[in-house]
Amino acid sequence: MNNITVSTAWLVEHLDDSNFILLDASMDVVLGKEPLVYEQFRCIPNTLNMHLDQDFFDHQSSMSHAMPTAEQFNEAAQKLGINQDSVVVIYDNQGMYSAPRAWWTFKTMGFDKVYILDGGLPQWMAENLPTADQYIAPDRLGNVQASAQHGCVCDSRFVFCHFDKQGYTIFDARAEGRFKGRVPEPREGVRSGHIPGSVNLPFANVLDGYRLKSSEALSALFEQTVKDEAEQLIFSCGSGITACILLVAAKVAGASNVILYDGSWAEWGASETWPIS
Repeated sequence: MNNITVSTAWLVEHLDDSNFILLDASMDVVLGKEPLVYEQFRCIPNTLNMHLDQDFFDHQSSMSHAMPTAEQFNEAAQKLGINQDSVVVIYDNQGMYSAPRAWWTFKTMGFDKVYILDGGLPQWMAENLPTADQYIAPDRLGNVQASAQHGCVCDSRFVFCHFDKQGYTIFDARAEGRFKGRVPEPREGVRSGHIPGSVNLPFANVLDGYRLKSSEALSALFEQTVKDEAEQLIFSCGSGITACILLVAAKVAGASNVILYDGSWAEWGASETWPIS
């Protein structure tokens, strides 16, 4: 087990641990890929539905998928029975889609013992491991107390101040057609194009089937673009979800200076204030 992902084999061994929490971070709307559609609902046994869409976004924000406040996070996480010393594993039903965003949310709130199931539900099912037809319900309130960590998430002004500065690389996880402005944006009122100077790395490029590519393959991929190990990597996408797939891939590849542009293109492209290419 590394400090980011766990395998299906690891999960089988630890599924019944007393301080273990398994969360499904699947989202109702899947953009940027052909969604996996299930004939009937399935989940991994002992899974809690974390309601990522409902409970772990700040719906008071103007951004599509804003990070929750520490207060919102604490309330939602405590309702799931998460304690300060819990071990949390997160997966989604697309393989590697929204679970990285949920993982980065926990990390942003200073929660360390959180991991992603590499390959998620589809990998689990591909290995013919047992599934359940319903989530379990939390049986207690947790005592987790989070506090937002500096340097995990940035806003549009930060991006604007650094997009043309040496030592910073902006990665855009959207498909090439959207990045180059050849394909209309799915959100009304959002311009086509990309942040000047940003690098297009569609999130599918860091995946091998349902799972992340190996750390060696990911290192080689990022080395093609990032020349300096100390370089600050900024990750963007459509609305802050799939950018986290790239962020996780960069972390697995060994990067340390990573930050999520939470508003992403949904914010940047909707504002006439910010330049586009």
